[in-house]
Amino acid sequence: MAERVAEGRDRAAVQAGRAGEPGLLVPERSRVLEGLRGYGLIAAMWIRSTMTYRTSFFLSTFGNAAITLLDFVAIMIMFSHVDELGGFTLPEIALLYGSCSASLGLADLLLGNTDRIGSRIRDGSLDTMLVRPVPVLAQVAADRFALRRLGRIAQGLVVLGWAVSELDQVHWTVGKALMLPVMITAGAAIFGAVMVGGAAFQFLAGDAAEVQNSFTYGGCTMLQYPPTVFAKDLLRGVTFIVPLAFVNWLPALYVLGRPDPLGLPGWVAYASPLVAFVVFLPASLAWRAGVRSYRSTGS
Repeated sequence: MAERVAEGRDRAAVQAGRAGEPGLLVPERSRVLEGLRGYGLIAAMWIRSTMTYRTSFFLSTFGNAAITLLDFVAIMIMFSHVDELGGFTLPEIALLYGSCSASLGLADLLLGNTDRIGSRIRDGSLDTMLVRPVPVLAQVAADRFALRRLGRIAQGLVVLGWAVSELDQVHWTVGKALMLPVMITAGAAIFGAVMVGGAAFQFLAGDAAEVQNSFTYGGCTMLQYPPTVFAKDLLRGVTFIVPLAFVNWLPALYVLGRPDPLGLPGWVAYASPLVAFVVFLPASLAWRAGVRSYRSTGS
Protein backbone atom coordinates (compact mmCIF):
# COMPACT_ATOMS: atom_id res chain seq x y z
CA MET A 1 0.00 0.00 0.00
CA ALA A 2 2.82 2.40 0.90
CA GLU A 3 4.45 1.84 -2.50
CA ARG A 4 1.18 2.57 -4.31
CA VAL A 5 0.71 5.77 -2.31
CA ALA A 6 4.25 6.91 -3.14
CA GLU A 7 3.77 6.11 -6.82
CA GLY A 8 0.44 7.94 -6.87
CA ARG A 9 2.00 10.94 -5.17
CA ASP A 10 4.79 11.13 -7.75
CA ARG A 11 2.33 10.64 -10.62
CA ALA A 12 0.09 13.43 -9.30
CA ALA A 13 3.08 15.74 -8.94
CA VAL A 14 4.20 15.06 -12.50
CA GLN A 15 0.68 15.66 -13.81
CA ALA A 16 0.51 18.93 -11.90
CA GLY A 17 3.87 19.90 -13.40
CA ARG A 18 2.49 19.83 -16.94
CA ALA A 19 1.66 23.47 -16.57
CA GLY A 20 5.42 24.04 -16.98
CA GLU A 21 7.88 21.70 -18.65
CA PRO A 22 6.81 18.06 -19.11
CA GLY A 23 7.95 15.66 -16.42
CA LEU A 24 9.00 18.34 -13.95
CA LEU A 25 7.53 18.90 -10.51
CA VAL A 26 5.25 21.89 -10.20
CA PRO A 27 7.06 25.10 -9.13
CA GLU A 28 6.64 26.19 -5.53
CA ARG A 29 4.63 29.28 -6.45
CA SER A 30 2.28 27.22 -8.60
CA ARG A 31 1.84 24.73 -5.78
CA VAL A 32 0.80 27.54 -3.44
CA LEU A 33 -1.71 28.86 -5.95
CA GLU A 34 -2.99 25.35 -6.62
CA GLY A 35 -3.32 24.79 -2.89
CA LEU A 36 -5.32 28.00 -2.43
CA ARG A 37 -7.52 27.07 -5.37
CA GLY A 38 -8.10 23.56 -4.04
CA TYR A 39 -8.80 24.92 -0.56
CA GLY A 40 -11.37 27.33 -1.98
CA LEU A 41 -13.13 24.63 -3.99
CA ILE A 42 -13.34 22.21 -1.05
CA ALA A 43 -14.47 24.93 1.36
CA ALA A 44 -17.10 26.14 -1.13
CA MET A 45 -18.43 22.59 -1.42
CA TRP A 46 -18.88 22.33 2.36
CA ILE A 47 -20.42 25.81 2.53
CA ARG A 48 -23.01 24.84 -0.08
CA SER A 49 -23.73 21.70 1.91
CA THR A 50 -24.08 23.72 5.11
CA MET A 51 -26.38 26.35 3.61
CA THR A 52 -28.76 23.65 2.41
CA TYR A 53 -30.09 23.71 5.97
CA ARG A 54 -30.02 27.43 6.71
CA THR A 55 -31.97 27.28 9.96
CA SER A 56 -29.60 24.68 11.35
CA PHE A 57 -26.64 26.81 10.27
CA PHE A 58 -27.89 29.98 11.95
CA LEU A 59 -28.80 28.12 15.13
CA SER A 60 -25.40 26.40 15.32
CA THR A 61 -23.60 29.69 14.61
CA PHE A 62 -25.58 31.47 17.32
CA GLY A 63 -24.96 28.60 19.72
CA ASN A 64 -21.23 28.68 18.98
CA ALA A 65 -21.12 32.41 19.71
CA ALA A 66 -23.20 32.07 22.87
CA ILE A 67 -21.11 29.24 24.30
CA THR A 68 -17.81 31.01 23.73
CA LEU A 69 -19.27 34.23 25.15
CA LEU A 70 -19.74 32.47 28.48
CA ASP A 71 -16.00 32.90 29.08
CA PHE A 72 -16.43 36.66 29.05
CA VAL A 73 -19.57 36.40 31.20
CA ALA A 74 -17.41 34.67 33.82
CA ILE A 75 -14.96 37.58 33.66
CA MET A 76 -17.82 40.07 34.10
CA ILE A 77 -19.06 38.14 37.14
CA MET A 78 -15.54 38.30 38.56
CA PHE A 79 -15.51 42.08 38.11
CA SER A 80 -18.77 42.39 40.00
CA HIS A 81 -16.64 41.74 43.10
CA VAL A 82 -13.39 43.54 42.16
CA ASP A 83 -12.54 46.77 40.36
CA GLU A 84 -9.27 45.62 38.79
CA LEU A 85 -7.44 42.39 37.99
CA GLY A 86 -3.69 42.65 37.86
CA GLY A 87 -4.08 46.40 37.51
CA PHE A 88 -6.38 46.06 34.48
CA THR A 89 -9.98 47.27 34.33
CA LEU A 90 -12.85 45.37 32.71
CA PRO A 91 -12.69 47.27 29.37
CA GLU A 92 -8.93 46.65 29.18
CA ILE A 93 -9.40 42.93 29.75
CA ALA A 94 -12.25 43.00 27.23
CA LEU A 95 -9.72 44.30 24.71
CA LEU A 96 -7.53 41.28 25.42
CA TYR A 97 -10.46 38.90 25.33
CA GLY A 98 -12.02 40.23 22.13
CA SER A 99 -8.80 40.37 20.13
CA CYS A 100 -7.68 36.90 21.20
CA SER A 101 -11.10 35.34 20.61
CA ALA A 102 -11.37 36.88 17.13
CA SER A 103 -7.84 35.76 16.21
CA LEU A 104 -8.38 32.20 17.38
CA GLY A 105 -11.78 32.10 15.70
CA LEU A 106 -10.27 33.16 12.37
CA ALA A 107 -7.46 30.61 12.64
CA ASP A 108 -9.93 27.92 13.73
CA LEU A 109 -12.19 28.69 10.76
CA LEU A 110 -9.36 28.40 8.24
CA LEU A 111 -7.09 25.74 9.77
CA GLY A 112 -8.94 24.26 12.74
CA ASN A 113 -9.60 20.93 11.02
CA THR A 114 -5.87 20.15 10.94
CA ASP A 115 -6.23 18.61 14.41
CA ARG A 116 -8.04 15.66 12.76
CA ILE A 117 -4.90 14.54 10.98
CA GLY A 118 -4.22 11.99 13.72
CA SER A 119 -7.45 10.10 13.05
CA ARG A 120 -6.73 10.17 9.30
CA ILE A 121 -3.31 8.68 9.94
CA ARG A 122 -4.83 5.90 12.05
CA ASP A 123 -7.61 4.91 9.65
CA GLY A 124 -5.55 5.39 6.48
CA SER A 125 -7.90 7.96 4.92
CA LEU A 126 -4.91 10.25 4.44
CA ASP A 127 -3.81 7.94 1.59
CA THR A 128 -6.58 9.20 -0.68
CA MET A 129 -5.38 12.79 -0.22
CA LEU A 130 -1.81 11.94 -1.15
CA VAL A 131 -2.76 10.83 -4.67
CA ARG A 132 -4.66 14.01 -5.51
CA PRO A 133 -2.89 16.86 -7.33
CA VAL A 134 -3.64 19.28 -4.49
CA PRO A 135 -1.36 19.96 -1.48
CA VAL A 136 -2.33 17.76 1.46
CA LEU A 137 -2.45 20.67 3.90
CA ALA A 138 -5.07 22.44 1.80
CA GLN A 139 -7.22 19.30 1.72
CA VAL A 140 -6.88 18.60 5.43
CA ALA A 141 -7.62 22.19 6.45
CA ALA A 142 -10.63 22.62 4.15
CA ASP A 143 -12.18 19.21 4.78
CA ARG A 144 -15.49 19.59 6.68
CA PHE A 145 -15.14 23.38 6.55
CA ALA A 146 -17.29 24.60 9.46
CA LEU A 147 -18.82 27.97 8.64
CA ARG A 148 -20.54 27.99 12.05
CA ARG A 149 -17.18 28.96 13.54
CA LEU A 150 -17.95 32.48 12.41
CA GLY A 151 -19.83 32.69 15.70
CA ARG A 152 -16.60 32.83 17.72
CA ILE A 153 -15.21 35.55 15.45
CA ALA A 154 -18.41 37.60 15.67
CA GLN A 155 -18.67 37.51 19.45
CA GLY A 156 -14.97 38.37 19.78
CA LEU A 157 -15.40 41.40 17.53
CA VAL A 158 -18.49 42.49 19.48
CA VAL A 159 -16.61 42.38 22.78
CA LEU A 160 -13.65 44.15 21.15
CA GLY A 161 -15.94 46.89 19.85
CA TRP A 162 -17.45 47.37 23.30
CA ALA A 163 -13.97 47.56 24.84
CA VAL A 164 -12.84 50.23 22.37
CA SER A 165 -15.94 52.32 23.09
CA GLU A 166 -15.30 52.12 26.85
CA LEU A 167 -11.55 52.89 26.82
CA ASP A 168 -11.89 56.62 27.41
CA GLN A 169 -8.40 56.91 28.88
CA VAL A 170 -6.73 55.76 25.66
CA HIS A 171 -5.47 58.53 23.40
CA TRP A 172 -6.31 57.05 20.02
CA THR A 173 -3.91 57.70 17.15
CA VAL A 174 -3.76 56.34 13.62
CA GLY A 175 -1.07 53.86 14.71
CA LYS A 176 -3.14 52.56 17.61
CA ALA A 177 -6.27 52.29 15.47
CA LEU A 178 -4.40 50.34 12.79
CA MET A 179 -2.89 48.11 15.46
CA LEU A 180 -6.29 46.48 16.12
CA PRO A 181 -6.80 44.80 12.69
CA VAL A 182 -3.09 44.00 12.49
CA MET A 183 -3.28 42.39 15.93
CA ILE A 184 -6.22 40.21 14.91
CA THR A 185 -4.78 39.05 11.57
CA ALA A 186 -1.25 38.51 12.87
CA GLY A 187 -2.64 36.71 15.91
CA ALA A 188 -4.67 34.43 13.65
CA ALA A 189 -1.51 33.69 11.65
CA ILE A 190 0.41 32.81 14.82
CA PHE A 191 -2.38 30.52 16.00
CA GLY A 192 -2.50 29.02 12.50
CA ALA A 193 1.22 28.29 12.61
CA VAL A 194 0.79 26.55 15.98
CA MET A 195 -2.03 24.47 14.48
CA VAL A 196 0.10 23.41 11.51
CA GLY A 197 3.04 22.60 13.80
CA GLY A 198 0.76 20.58 16.07
CA ALA A 199 -0.65 18.69 13.10
CA ALA A 200 2.89 17.91 11.94
CA PHE A 201 3.68 16.52 15.41
CA GLN A 202 0.82 14.06 15.03
CA PHE A 203 2.70 12.27 12.26
CA LEU A 204 5.20 11.35 14.95
CA ALA A 205 2.89 10.95 17.94
CA GLY A 206 0.02 9.22 16.11
CA ASP A 207 -2.69 11.36 17.69
CA ALA A 208 -1.89 14.41 19.78
CA ALA A 209 -4.84 16.68 19.09
CA GLU A 210 -5.13 17.60 22.76
CA VAL A 211 -1.49 18.71 22.84
CA GLN A 212 -2.22 20.97 19.89
CA ASN A 213 -5.39 22.30 21.53
CA SER A 214 -3.54 23.07 24.75
CA PHE A 215 -1.45 25.64 22.88
CA THR A 216 -4.34 27.10 20.87
CA TYR A 217 -7.52 27.03 22.97
CA GLY A 218 -5.55 26.87 26.21
CA GLY A 219 -3.24 29.64 25.02
CA CYS A 220 -6.19 31.83 24.11
CA THR A 221 -7.70 31.34 27.58
CA MET A 222 -4.42 32.50 29.08
CA LEU A 223 -4.20 35.53 26.77
CA GLN A 224 -7.67 36.68 27.85
CA TYR A 225 -6.16 37.73 31.18
CA PRO A 226 -3.52 40.44 31.73
CA PRO A 227 0.12 39.39 31.69
CA THR A 228 0.66 40.98 35.09
CA VAL A 229 -1.10 38.08 36.85
CA PHE A 230 1.38 35.48 35.55
CA ALA A 231 4.91 34.63 36.63
CA LYS A 232 7.74 36.09 34.57
CA ASP A 233 9.06 32.64 33.67
CA LEU A 234 5.75 31.89 31.96
CA LEU A 235 5.85 35.28 30.22
CA ARG A 236 9.32 34.52 28.88
CA GLY A 237 8.14 31.15 27.62
CA VAL A 238 5.17 32.57 25.68
CA THR A 239 7.31 35.40 24.32
CA PHE A 240 10.55 33.70 23.23
CA ILE A 241 9.66 29.98 22.89
CA VAL A 242 6.03 29.75 21.77
CA PRO A 243 5.43 33.44 20.95
CA LEU A 244 1.76 33.63 21.90
CA ALA A 245 2.41 36.97 23.63
CA PHE A 246 2.57 38.56 20.17
CA VAL A 247 -1.04 37.53 19.53
CA ASN A 248 -2.46 40.28 21.72
CA TRP A 249 -0.47 40.97 24.90
CA LEU A 250 2.32 43.07 23.41
CA PRO A 251 0.17 44.93 20.84
CA ALA A 252 -2.54 45.57 23.46
CA LEU A 253 0.00 46.95 25.94
CA TYR A 254 1.04 49.44 23.25
CA VAL A 255 -2.57 50.45 22.62
CA LEU A 256 -3.25 50.86 26.34
CA GLY A 257 0.01 52.71 26.95
CA ARG A 258 1.20 50.20 29.52
CA PRO A 259 4.79 48.96 29.99
CA ASP A 260 5.73 45.37 29.24
CA PRO A 261 6.33 43.29 32.41
CA LEU A 262 9.55 41.93 30.87
CA GLY A 263 10.83 45.38 30.02
CA LEU A 264 10.79 44.88 26.25
CA PRO A 265 11.04 48.00 24.07
CA GLY A 266 7.85 49.49 22.66
CA TRP A 267 8.66 48.66 19.03
CA VAL A 268 8.08 44.93 19.64
CA ALA A 269 4.35 45.68 19.47
CA TYR A 270 4.80 46.07 15.71
CA ALA A 271 6.65 42.76 15.36
CA SER A 272 3.57 40.49 15.37
CA PRO A 273 3.40 40.08 11.54
CA LEU A 274 7.12 39.31 11.42
CA VAL A 275 6.79 36.82 14.28
CA ALA A 276 3.88 35.13 12.50
CA PHE A 277 6.04 34.71 9.38
CA VAL A 278 8.99 33.40 11.38
CA VAL A 279 6.82 30.88 13.25
CA PHE A 280 5.25 29.64 10.02
CA LEU A 281 8.65 28.68 8.57
CA PRO A 282 9.49 25.85 11.03
CA ALA A 283 5.81 24.83 11.14
CA SER A 284 5.68 24.40 7.36
CA LEU A 285 9.01 22.57 7.31
CA ALA A 286 7.78 20.25 10.06
CA TRP A 287 4.59 19.59 8.09
CA ARG A 288 6.55 18.70 4.96
CA ALA A 289 8.81 16.40 6.95
CA GLY A 290 5.75 14.72 8.47
CA VAL A 291 4.09 14.14 5.09
CA ARG A 292 7.30 12.73 3.62
CA SER A 293 7.76 10.36 6.56
CA TYR A 294 4.19 9.01 6.26
CA ARG A 295 4.17 5.33 5.30
CA SER A 296 0.43 4.57 5.23
CA THR A 297 -1.32 2.06 7.47
CA GLY A 298 0.11 -0.90 5.61
CA SER A 299 -3.29 -2.31 4.67
